[in-house]
Amino acid sequence: MARIRDTDTLHGLGTRAVHAGQEPEPLAGAVTTPIYQTSTYVQDALGKHKGYEYARVNNPTRDALERNVASLEGGTHGFAFASGMAAVDSVLSLLATGDHVVCGENVYGGTHRLMEQLRSRLGLTFTFVDTRDVAIVERAIRPQTKLLFVETPTNPMMRLADLAALGSLAAARKLLFAVDNTFATPVFQRPFQFGADIIVHSTTKYLNGHSDMVGGMVVVRRDDLAEQFAFLQKAVGAVPGPFDCWLVLRGTKTLTLRMRQHDQNGRRIAEWLEQDKRVRAVFYPGLPSHPQHNLACRQMSGFGGMISFEAGSLERARRILERTRIFALAESLGGVESLIGHPATMTHAAVPRAMRESMGLTEGLVRLSVGIEDADDLIQDLDQALAG
Repeated sequence: MARIRDTDTLHGLGTRAVHAGQEPEPLAGAVTTPIYQTSTYVQDALGKHKGYEYARVNNPTRDALERNVASLEGGTHGFAFASGMAAVDSVLSLLATGDHVVCGENVYGGTHRLMEQLRSRLGLTFTFVDTRDVAIVERAIRPQTKLLFVETPTNPMMRLADLAALGSLAAARKLLFAVDNTFATPVFQRPFQFGADIIVHSTTKYLNGHSDMVGGMVVVRRDDLAEQFAFLQKAVGAVPGPFDCWLVLRGTKTLTLRMRQHDQNGRRIAEWLEQDKRVRAVFYPGLPSHPQHNLACRQMSGFGGMISFEAGSLERARRILERTRIFALAESLGGVESLIGHPATMTHAAVPRAMRESMGLTEGLVRLSVGIEDADDLIQDLDQALAG
């Protein structure tokens, strides 16, 4: 169990991104955390070891990553998993047959698939609701409800959930409150400050930031939850290898710098798209025209690089997607390079069509993950793609 040191909470976010959870390597004094590429550890005597027995249970590189991300989120315990979906599944594994979950309707398609197509077969029940409306969330709660799970901003409609209001509701109804903070990252949003019990990340995305690994993370503050997640890590074994952990640690060192550039580029491109008559609608919480812009300003310190826009039809979307030269047509998000995608057939294909359309997730919707390239070049690329 990777518990952060008390001193990790005494510094600014940029300082913690570089240093939290990481001690100088004792053998040679290496500044960078080593990659402990081992499956097991020699023990001094029967029942006597240096804190490590078997790499599924813990690994020094993984421990450093878990402490680092926990510190960034303001948590006390971090748990790394082999993917973002493994992290989400670990949250659902806290529950028992017959338990009920209230979940945002506009979550990542893989989250919806996991809940509806797998966990529902194992005795959990789910209600998917519009988490923009606290009253709708409250009406969905049943006596069997144990967990409230939200993304904010959502993927890909960029809806927001009022974390303070939902945190209060969850506390009053004695529910676990889990927040997927992948889009905003701890740089721009701090769910623990609003009552979250569990924070989930796909570390594949912004925390890593270089599109070269797959992983997930759960961060908590409560010791009882930490004990359960430590057990799940050990019992299920869906943990990342040390090299993947090292790649995320490399990424978090520049997280605050990268997020500023993602945010700066995201704002410029969203403003440009909104003025372009070839675009039907733009979804970005940093725009004053976004219906929840005031909420975004209250609970976020930046808006990031995720933008969706309505092209008007599948054919128009296809032409745009296939004409970009800098924006690469690919799934995933959060890397230094800009990506463009089609949620209806890519990330959210597992969501029933009627549900997609009721949320406005049409076949004409295009999603951008704006990277850190020069904004003028990205705008020129979108301009020529739209001209097609």
